[in-house]
Amino acid sequence: MPFQNANGVKLYYELHGPVDGEVLVLSNGILMSTASWAMQLETLARHFRVLLYDCRGMWQSEHPARPYSIEEHADDLAGLLTSLDIHRAHIAGISYGGEISLAFALRYPAMTRSLIVSSAVSHVDAPMRERVRAWGDASRAHDADRLFDVTAPLNFSTGWMEAHAPLLDAARKRYHSLDFDAFTGLVESFERLDLTGQLSAIRAPALVMVGECDILKPRAYAELMAQAIPGAELAVLPGAAHAANWEAPGLWNTLTLGFATKHTES
Repeated sequence: MPFQNANGVKLYYELHGPVDGEVLVLSNGILMSTASWAMQLETLARHFRVLLYDCRGMWQSEHPARPYSIEEHADDLAGLLTSLDIHRAHIAGISYGGEISLAFALRYPAMTRSLIVSSAVSHVDAPMRERVRAWGDASRAHDADRLFDVTAPLNFSTGWMEAHAPLLDAARKRYHSLDFDAFTGLVESFERLDLTGQLSAIRAPALVMVGECDILKPRAYAELMAQAIPGAELAVLPGAAHAANWEAPGLWNTLTLGFATKHTES
């Protein structure tokens, strides 16, 4: 399995697609892994060199026993790209990965060809903090089933959950293999997120996507980001909840592919 030391941490990564293609980075949501992009990979890797990775504290990457931060994740990604001799990339991510992407675009503008942020926020206010309070409580208790029960209804729509019970059963089982201390660190990192006041400094072409039915990080947060980032586009995915890349993969892929293609090097 491929690992790379970057910014003082060992990161697991995968590269797919044409070796001479422009690079498209997909950064995971907080409970995702590289495998969670299965419904995106085939489509996107036909046109781009797709980089998947687990950030520090996630799954196959190293889990340092100290606090994490969104900014440090962005530095890790920059280190990973540099170590792979990738000088510029389309930077995309969903939820926690979308927030990493925002921080990356702010800290590394010269490395950001375009920015695609899905199902994310740029700061954590009191209502947002209250919605994820139970996540941290379940994680600190090392209670996998409780963590699943408090996260799944916020990540997926009821109809999607009813139609995809086997996928959710498999997800519940994966929660039992979580490093709960590391996951707690990721949750606490998210709770400290505060980038809204910096968004006007982003210069990369930006697309902000949100599921119409996202109750975890609702549309208002996406609208705020799209208004604050100069020239940003906003796309609302009809019928999709927070895990928009799973609930509306065709539209999610089309929007991502179209936006990145529009901003490829001419």
